[in-house]
Amino acid sequence: MFRYSISSLCVCTIFLLLIGFQTVPAQKFDNIERGRMKDILKSIKRTIEKEYYDPTYRGIDLNDRFKKADERLSQVSSTDQALGVIAQVVIEFNDSHLQFLPPATTLLVEYGWREKMFGDKCFVTDVKPGSDAEKKGLKAGDQILAIENFPVNRSEMWKMYYYYHAISKRSRLTLAVASPGDTAARKIEIESEIKRQPASVGFNTYFRLYDDFYEEKNYENRYVTAGGIVVWKMPSFSVSTTDIDRLVERPKQASSVILDLRGNGGGAVVALERMVGHFFPNDLKIADLKGRKAMDPMFAKTRGADNVYKGKIVVLIDSKSASAAEIFARVIQLEKRGTVIGDVSAGAVMQSRQHRFEMGGDKVVPYGVSVTNADVIMSDGKSLEHVGVQPDELILPSAEDLAAGRDPVMVRAFEILGGSIDPQAAGKMFPYYFKMK
Repeated sequence: MFRYSISSLCVCTIFLLLIGFQTVPAQKFDNIERGRMKDILKSIKRTIEKEYYDPTYRGIDLNDRFKKADERLSQVSSTDQALGVIAQVVIEFNDSHLQFLPPATTLLVEYGWREKMFGDKCFVTDVKPGSDAEKKGLKAGDQILAIENFPVNRSEMWKMYYYYHAISKRSRLTLAVASPGDTAARKIEIESEIKRQPASVGFNTYFRLYDDFYEEKNYENRYVTAGGIVVWKMPSFSVSTTDIDRLVERPKQASSVILDLRGNGGGAVVALERMVGHFFPNDLKIADLKGRKAMDPMFAKTRGADNVYKGKIVVLIDSKSASAAEIFARVIQLEKRGTVIGDVSAGAVMQSRQHRFEMGGDKVVPYGVSVTNADVIMSDGKSLEHVGVQPDELILPSAEDLAAGRDPVMVRAFEILGGSIDPQAAGKMFPYYFKMK
């Protein structure tokens, strides 16, 4: 659907170590299923071999790695283990956009809570009303210290998320958590909510890894106006250029805009280019692309000197702002167009294409692989991969802020623009809606 994808997805041996915990019911693993898993591995190897942007594969011996993975597939005893082996060989590239997109499943699993890294700590941000998580006493502001006895840290958190949401969905998870102001950890075993989708699941409908259950009510929920300042919450760049044109119209009417890109995992290059074009009066090269062959740069055509937004802008980012969101924020910094505040972004900035496959006869099952086709080099000559955008002001909510529903980042954004807002009112601007019933 998109020309290129620059969205983030965001495990080494964790895949093989976690196989003993309870998963949702899976199909029988026999020699036919093993053969299918080996066929998936072969198709991924062929695609990486042909399409990966670095012909040296980041120094990895491609044949050796995939041979060893094939040998491991001969030893595993479940589909979960097999998917873990396939995912592991891809993750070992340490490339944010080289991702195995596992076979479709009709199972939806809602864990009942959401988390985010703030600096080097992981905190619960939302708990679903009526969920087992709420019943067990989990609250916003609780620090997550471990998931299934595996310590949580910023560099590895995305791998756990990927594992539990894409590779091996769980009927329950055990967390080690600490409440605000309490140094003592406690363990909570939380039952998941499980739901089956219709039997027919297509590639586009089943694989939305990072937010299966977020329900945005409508476009109007993206905006809040307070004290003459328009706050625009933009959750994704996975939209069309027409959508970008429509979404930017309301902010253009204000003299000051806060663009909230927190949690924005990226999207399509064409959407990013269109977005940048709405904020600069001249055409602008966003970044160069470094691939196997010469590639045209990312380039934004201005919407015209009379049509671009000329007012003040503050951009908010956090640890889940990735790819296109990071690039936009960095362009704002490099061109001295506005101020970027919040946490360091994800550092998941490459360009990729999705390659889609199917397996099966009467029952066709889609799967795929996202393959990086270029590194993105910003105008300062640097890549953001594994680095992220360093905000102009680093502002991290505390556990107490999260527990009380305060948003100090939004408060500071208003201050920069000459306004003010109550910290708790700021925290209520864009509530999280849990979709699954």
